[in-house]
Amino acid sequence: MIFNDLREFIAFLETKNQIRRITSLVSTDLEITEIADRTVKAGGPALLFENVEGNDMPLLINLYGTHQRTAWALGVDEISELSERVKNLLNMIQEPPQGIVDKVRAAGELLGVARAQPKLVQNGPCQEVVLTGEKVDLNRMPVLKCWPGDGGPFITLPLVISRDPITGHRNVGTYRMQVYDRQTTGMHWQTHKVGAQHYRVSEEIKEPRLEVAVALGGDPTTVWSGSLPLPPGMDEIAVAGLIRNQAVEMVRCKTINLEVPAHAEIILEGYVTPGELRTEGPFGDHTGYYSLEDDYPVFHVTAITHRKDPIYPTTIVGRPATEDYYMGTAGVRLLLPALQMNLPEVVDVGLPAEGIFHNLMIVSVKKEFPGHARKVMYALWGLGLLALTKTIIVVDHSVNVHDMSEVAWRVTSNIDPSRDIFFVDGPIDDLDHASLTPKYGSKMGIDATAKGPMDGRIREWPDDIVMSKEIQDLVDSKWDEYGI
Repeated sequence: MIFNDLREFIAFLETKNQIRRITSLVSTDLEITEIADRTVKAGGPALLFENVEGNDMPLLINLYGTHQRTAWALGVDEISELSERVKNLLNMIQEPPQGIVDKVRAAGELLGVARAQPKLVQNGPCQEVVLTGEKVDLNRMPVLKCWPGDGGPFITLPLVISRDPITGHRNVGTYRMQVYDRQTTGMHWQTHKVGAQHYRVSEEIKEPRLEVAVALGGDPTTVWSGSLPLPPGMDEIAVAGLIRNQAVEMVRCKTINLEVPAHAEIILEGYVTPGELRTEGPFGDHTGYYSLEDDYPVFHVTAITHRKDPIYPTTIVGRPATEDYYMGTAGVRLLLPALQMNLPEVVDVGLPAEGIFHNLMIVSVKKEFPGHARKVMYALWGLGLLALTKTIIVVDHSVNVHDMSEVAWRVTSNIDPSRDIFFVDGPIDDLDHASLTPKYGSKMGIDATAKGPMDGRIREWPDDIVMSKEIQDLVDSKWDEYGI
């Protein structure tokens, strides 16, 4: 399945009865949030609001609000299909093909990678209408005020595109943007994000401005790619093309020197001025709490381009689970093989919705030597944005990290608190409100693995209670006879 734009995916979801068109008059001021929040928490469909008060632009929300819809958005029925593809590519790097059959297969894989690179085209639907100067008006979009304490309306599903002023490497990230007026927004570049790094570089080299483009909508894989925690220098647009097995078409902006997805619904072109900050927030965040006011860069819009009849895509965050949980979980499954390339002892990783990604990670490992669990924790705290993980729990390889009942049982049963819980200090997510100081605080590691002589244990460790296979099979065969 390859979708060229949002409209093709909407049509596909209609065939699956996974989208509802809502014609009732609705307000962008809190009402749509309440509808969407109830829907996503009930496992409901995507929603296309066609009658938004004070606006003639339809609004699309909850596009990725189930694991199944997210998989379809990425062109597969199961996310595991993509994980296998990533694993195969990484295996080629680790173990170059030897035989003729393997070499032919590898050549096909590499050709697919080459074809997935972004493709520059002359024209795109995203520029059917071009607005500059006084015609630029962000109020033409149905931007949501999501929660009662929000500082204003926020664009919540943008692809924010910038380039490193020195290397030229592109970054695409999903960063919220508070709309201040017709032509300016906030740019919520958190400290540890690549976009913020580009901004800091522009300050250091005294660039007069950093050009930024914002894409709203496009093919569903590319829209999703902005949420991927990729390392600096890795192009999200190229990764989206690799996932789709088809290059993402890009078109040059009209007023700045950047390229944007040609099949997006709406494009905002503009710049930020290094050193210019403005108060942004509060904002009802994915933590389930409001992130407080703080100073962030100001984005100045120089042009708005869009399709003739654009659809405005958005999302909400708040108390988990919300749509971002499903988007993020797909990213974890996709990147797990890359993590295992660095840490082959890792069997699986779980990030429960309640842990909001950076608060809790559960890792199952195949333990082989004393201190192995701690070695894995320290390694994870040294890998990119995993450095922000506040709590890491390590369990044995046989434990299902996605079964919170089993995890809770293993943790509470297996730990000797004074031995198996430890603390370290380091960087903390900007949104963490519990640390004594912003952006820096303590982290906790919990070793919930079984302990034996390798760990210096003298006492015998008890076996799990498990019924014999023979009795399980016997009861299976006689179950209907019991009449239960």
